[in-house]
Amino acid sequence: MAYRKIDQYILEELYGIIHDRRRVLTEEVDLLSYSFDASLGSYQPEAVIQPLKAFEISMIVKLANKHKIPIYPRGQSTSLSGGPLPVRGGIVLDLSQMKGKLEIHPNDLLAIVSPGVITAEIHKAAEKHGLMYPPDPSSSSICTIGGNLAENSGGPRCLKYGVTKDYVLGLEMVTPKGDIVRTGGKTMKNVTGYDLTKLIVGSEGTLGIITEAILQLIPKPKSSETLLAAFSEIEKAGEAVSEILTSGLLPSKLEIMDQGCIQSVEAYSPSGLPLDAEAVLLIEVDGHPYATKEEIKETAEKCREMGAELVKIASTIEESNQLWNARKLISPAITRIKPTKISEDATVPLSQIPEMFKRLKEIREKHNVSLVVCGHAGDGNLHPNIITDIRDREEMKRAEEAVAEIFSCAVELGGTLSGEHGIGTMKAPFMEMELGKAGIELMVSIKKAWDPNNILNPGKIFPEPNLKFKLI
Repeated sequence: MAYRKIDQYILEELYGIIHDRRRVLTEEVDLLSYSFDASLGSYQPEAVIQPLKAFEISMIVKLANKHKIPIYPRGQSTSLSGGPLPVRGGIVLDLSQMKGKLEIHPNDLLAIVSPGVITAEIHKAAEKHGLMYPPDPSSSSICTIGGNLAENSGGPRCLKYGVTKDYVLGLEMVTPKGDIVRTGGKTMKNVTGYDLTKLIVGSEGTLGIITEAILQLIPKPKSSETLLAAFSEIEKAGEAVSEILTSGLLPSKLEIMDQGCIQSVEAYSPSGLPLDAEAVLLIEVDGHPYATKEEIKETAEKCREMGAELVKIASTIEESNQLWNARKLISPAITRIKPTKISEDATVPLSQIPEMFKRLKEIREKHNVSLVVCGHAGDGNLHPNIITDIRDREEMKRAEEAVAEIFSCAVELGGTLSGEHGIGTMKAPFMEMELGKAGIELMVSIKKAWDPNNILNPGKIFPEPNLKFKLI
C-alpha cells in the first residue's frame, strides 16, 4: 500500500501529542542513528518519537492510521534480524526511554516492568529478593525487555527454564488501531478467553506495541556447578548432548563452542580453553547443593563415555565465572578475524545436531567462508556465525549463498528458521519454505484483521512478491 510522507502539517499534529519537542527527532543526524540495528540492514525513518506513556503511543497510532503512516517500535536495536528497521520510512517509536517502572512483588513471585527497562536490571532487582527471572539473552546487559518480548528471546538457560513467553503473565499494549488493552493478569493460571498474551509475545511488533509487562519470577537455585568437556570431533560433542539429556539429567545450561570460537576467544582474552579441541561443551547444573554435586559428576562421566578427551569441573566460583565469560566473549572475539559478523540462528531437533554440524562443515568448505559455530546445544539452537568483510562484494555473495543453505538444511532436518532471533527482514524470504503457503496465509489473515491499514512494523516476517534474500 502507499504510505503518506510526514510533512509539516503532520509534524504539528505530533507536537500536539508530544508537547516536549525534544522527544520528536527530525534532524538528519538523529534519523541516521535510528536507521540500523545489529543486522546488516539500513533504512532511514522520517521521524523518531520517544514516548513516555501508553496514552501518547495510543494517540500516535491513531494519528498514523488517520494518515496511513507506518510505525516501527524499537528498543535498544540489538536485533539480529532487522526487526525494528523502518523499511517503509515513517515513524520509529523509541521505547528505550519508557523505563519508569520496575517493581518486584516477591510475595506474588512477579515483576511489573516498562518496556524500556534493561533486562539485566530485572535480573538484579529479582536477585535482591532471592528470586530469578530466568530468560537471559546474551545481550541482557544492553537489550530492553520490550525487545525481548517482541522477539520471544531466549539465552543459555532456555534448556531448563524456557524462553521469554514462558514467563509473561500479562501485558498492557496499544493495538494497531490505537486502543490500550490488557491481556492476562497477575495469576499464574489464566484461561479466560484466547491467550492473546502468547500471541503478542514473539509477534515482532506487528500486532501491538507493548507498554507494560507482568513477568513471573521463580526462587533462585541455591547452588550451581559448571564443567568443561573437550572433544576432538564436533559431531561427538553433538552426540554427547543427546546422551546427557536422554539420561535423566537436565542441566540449566548446555553450550557449545567450535574450534574457531575457542581460538578466537583465547586470542582475545585467554580463558584456559583447550586450543586443540574441535569443540567444547560448557555445562551448568543448578538446584540443591547436594543434588548439583552429584549431577555434575554424572554429567562429567557421560561426557567421558561419549569420548571427551578432557573433562574439567570448575572448583571455584571464579573458575566457573571465567568459563561462562569465555562464552560471552565469542561475539567480540570473532569480529577480530574480519569486521562483519553475520549471526544466524538455525535450530534443529536434538537427534539432528551431529548431522547439522556435518552440514555446516560442508557449507564452510563449499562456499569458502569463515564460519564458526556456537550456541545453545542443549535445545538444538545453534548459532552459525559467518565472519566476512562487507566491503568485499564477492565474499559477501558467497556468504549470502552459505546463509541460504544453512536455513535450507535446518528446515530439511526438521528444524526451524529461528529459535530466538526472530524473522524480521532477514528471514522473511524463507518463511514459505518452513510454513507453506497456507500457513503464511493464516498468519497474514490475523495481521489484516488486527491491523487493516498495515501500520505496525510493515515489511517484516511475511515474504513479499519477488522478495529475494540479500545481505547487502
